[in-house]
Amino acid sequence: MQDTRIVMNPNKIVRYLDKPPEEFTKKDLMKFIEENDIQTINFRYVAGDGRLKTLNFIINDKAQVDRLLSTGERVDGSSLFSYIDAASSDLYVIPRYRTAYVNPFATIPTIDILCSYYTREGTPLPSSPENVLRKAHEVLKSRTGFTLEAMGELEYYVLFDRPSFYPAAAQRGYQESAPFCKWEQLRYEAMHAIAQSGGRIKYGHSEVGHIHDGEQTLEQHEIEFIPVALEDAADQIVIAKWILRMIGFKYGVTISFAPKISVGHAGSGLHIHTKLLKNGKNAMVENGQLSDTAKRAIAGYLDLAPSLTAFGNTVPLSYLRLVPHQEAPTNICWGDRNRSVLVRVPLGWLNTANMVGDANPADKEVSSELSDSQTVEFRCPDGSANIHFLLAGLAVAARHGLEMKKALQLAQQLYINVNIFASEHRELQEKLPQLPTSCWESATNLLKDRDIYELDGVFSKVLIDGLAKTLQSYDDKDLSERFYGKGDEIKKLVDLFFHFS
Repeated sequence: MQDTRIVMNPNKIVRYLDKPPEEFTKKDLMKFIEENDIQTINFRYVAGDGRLKTLNFIINDKAQVDRLLSTGERVDGSSLFSYIDAASSDLYVIPRYRTAYVNPFATIPTIDILCSYYTREGTPLPSSPENVLRKAHEVLKSRTGFTLEAMGELEYYVLFDRPSFYPAAAQRGYQESAPFCKWEQLRYEAMHAIAQSGGRIKYGHSEVGHIHDGEQTLEQHEIEFIPVALEDAADQIVIAKWILRMIGFKYGVTISFAPKISVGHAGSGLHIHTKLLKNGKNAMVENGQLSDTAKRAIAGYLDLAPSLTAFGNTVPLSYLRLVPHQEAPTNICWGDRNRSVLVRVPLGWLNTANMVGDANPADKEVSSELSDSQTVEFRCPDGSANIHFLLAGLAVAARHGLEMKKALQLAQQLYINVNIFASEHRELQEKLPQLPTSCWESATNLLKDRDIYELDGVFSKVLIDGLAKTLQSYDDKDLSERFYGKGDEIKKLVDLFFHFS
């Protein structure tokens, strides 16, 4: 019997080799390259700015391919990471075979492979994004016995010349269809290319944001992924952002993941859903209810939330998004199906087995129960996030919550079942702890919590110091007060960080 996970997989290498990517070997890739006339190999890796970098190799012969896949290549680490000294900057980039995919844009047959950084001693670079994430997940597993899956909701704006036909109303774009949604086709193409490149997509749709700015329009969209292993979740977000920009470039439009583009209009977030597993089973539910394990993890997220912004909200624009009444959190609390809180427990298809039968009375055998689907959603991150560091931070926070003595008490204390932005709940909102309001404040919290992140060598001291220094360099204390009502100054800030991440 054929494995549909392979025969229906959009990744051409998976289908050709008839095996899942986690089983790819050097021999497999060399076979695919030789038998499919692949003429170019691209090494891709994430630098300190969170973006993909590229090395191109034109294939000369089989021996060259063997060497590349066996030993990788040298790169200048000081040009990729601000904290690496030019006097000792050489690093190796080593391909991770399971990440290989056929480049969806290349005019010459090409495969791309994501790489990890290694030092001159041949050991993983402790401060590189993918190695920090791998270490965080390994420590979580070894200390608690749990693995962590994650997925992101990637929001972005398409900037284009304002059309005169089928106009869409401002702030009314949620799940709109063409022709009122103008860039549905771009989203389709991006989703298809992301899937071919290994991304596991749940769905895509247009989002609330629709901004008219003179002769230009900005239209907001979202692509949501399926929970996968922590390391894969980070890789697919980085690749997805690159693909969206590439397709936007093809269409002559601009794609931006900036957290805030216009005051009074929806910003773009990067909500992260997580799910703890033990022995392959979802540990977030027990007897049809949210489990104590889930509540402990939530307590960890809440306790470290102020410092987690150092990984997930990394530019001053981030803190113009985290304001009341914009479906972005400002207070540290959690709740069920509540979009005014920091950590939301979304609907999880628990106790719903009769829905599809009610909608389809002619089918007596179908069931809609999905007991393994429950996640919890961390809602403050945005497109400026270094996704590898953010997911590593969440792994640390989950571990922290699972090991906290009073985690369940904290979870109970910060549970909210009302809209905290409603005027009648203002007193409650004022009593709740708050998220940082600037990069400077975020850095202060990171330095305060550094011992938790540095435990077991997950985050290095050099990295924590470097991240804090970068955040402090924006000197954005009292950001909201300084920019209140100053439209021209806000526009300059938006222009500065429009393509930051």
